[in-house]
Amino acid sequence: MSSLKHWVFWPPFLFVLIASLISFTSKDTFTTITTGANDWVITNLGWLFSVAGLFMVMVCVGVYFSKLGKVRIGGENAKPLLSFRNWFAITLTTTIAAGITFWGIAEPIYHLVQPPESMGIEPNSPGAAIFSMSTMYLHWTITPYAIYCIPALMFAFAYYNMKKPFSIGSSLAPLFGDKVFGKWGKALDAVCLYTLALGMAAAMGTSILNLSGGMNYLFGLESSPTLWAVIAFVIMFTFIISASSGLMKGIRILSDINLKLFIFIILFIFVVGPTAYILNLGTESLGNYFTNFFEKSLFTGAAAGDPWPQWWTTFYWANWFSWAAITSLFLGRIAYGHTVRAFIMVNFVLPAIFGGIWMTIFGGTSIHMQMTEGTLGETLTNSGPEAVVYSVLATIPLAEIIIPLYLFIVFIAFVTAADSTVAAMGGISSTGITPESPEPGILIKIIWGVTISLVAWVMISFAQIDGIKMLSNLGGVPAVLLSIGTIIALIKVAKSPEKYDKTTQTHTEEGKRKAG
Repeated sequence: MSSLKHWVFWPPFLFVLIASLISFTSKDTFTTITTGANDWVITNLGWLFSVAGLFMVMVCVGVYFSKLGKVRIGGENAKPLLSFRNWFAITLTTTIAAGITFWGIAEPIYHLVQPPESMGIEPNSPGAAIFSMSTMYLHWTITPYAIYCIPALMFAFAYYNMKKPFSIGSSLAPLFGDKVFGKWGKALDAVCLYTLALGMAAAMGTSILNLSGGMNYLFGLESSPTLWAVIAFVIMFTFIISASSGLMKGIRILSDINLKLFIFIILFIFVVGPTAYILNLGTESLGNYFTNFFEKSLFTGAAAGDPWPQWWTTFYWANWFSWAAITSLFLGRIAYGHTVRAFIMVNFVLPAIFGGIWMTIFGGTSIHMQMTEGTLGETLTNSGPEAVVYSVLATIPLAEIIIPLYLFIVFIAFVTAADSTVAAMGGISSTGITPESPEPGILIKIIWGVTISLVAWVMISFAQIDGIKMLSNLGGVPAVLLSIGTIIALIKVAKSPEKYDKTTQTHTEEGKRKAG
């Protein structure tokens, strides 16, 4: 433990345990505090999340076509750490792929049966179907990946080309210089580590509930704290083993398996599902999404007092901003040897296209079932979103094979995401992390893995998953402010990349010495 960054590790570690203890001993107090704070943030700062998310999309496009786009991360002679396919597979499964396996089927039903009142859309109508699908594109394609892409790109350039430390503060170095690596830098790392630990526990809790729903459907096992504990242990054991094996083994192998399974189940559902309806609804909804892109992106519901955007869009943006801060360290680290344009393609363009395809097929299938049979809305109300997932999958041909395969995909998707996240958390908690020695110690990975698993189980058993989701959502406030600073820093670098790129400066100096 001699390599531990004590002022970065201990405050978030202890606060996470305290939050878990409060939920265990006083559920009502925990819920009251988190609900009040969360409501204040969403109500008063919802506009900031929406504007920042839209601005990040614009910056992604701008940087792609700027002269920074031609710069190679790590310098002109840097050799890629990963192949293009492995890089894309890891990036995809590290970010929101674990979420789409659950919400891709369940979320469309929410929007179909409960569209925003202020829009005057009749529930379960054709207009609601188009709104539902276009909203899935909003929540799971372009904007979320822009939120991940910008901080990850800025960190990659700062870490490899500017030769800055493995710290979130490095992304702000173009604005504040090395001043950002003092006490403020440590505080920034600690806050982001705390919010990510809670966010990851929330995601793990969702995955546990998703898997327990499948176990209940397949084997009749009661979805209870005992079953949740068993599932949490299996997930924890798997991703700790994977994370301990290092990037080139565990994460690379699991993400490659994950990508192949994703492609297989996408093609299978597309072929055996309501193919014509999926294509037609997807085409119409995509047109609606692009036509109303700015309106949908900036919809706050304030004029009509409509809380729908706060429940959904703003909540998503706040949560992903809090995740993106530390996830950027991992995504930036694995980009070595690739150009900035390739980075934007792998971290923004291709995942957004993948998310759109997934939502079109799985969301279209669940919308079709609700529109023709009208049963999923009742299932959602009576049994929850996890029951909707398996109600839809049960209608698919070869469901007895597809459902276990789907459960395996859910499991592998979260394990891969947790694997990379634990690696980033371990790295930011440790000293001595460099491009030459990128892996944190095994012990710190185990500590974070066990802690997150324990917190996830305690939260869903005693405070329910909504409590920790709201708590993790509060991390979006410092994270969005950090992201705004990162946007400004990246724009500054994009205008004059040669001014900040030490790899080209070193290359020029060596050339002058040889010429002399």
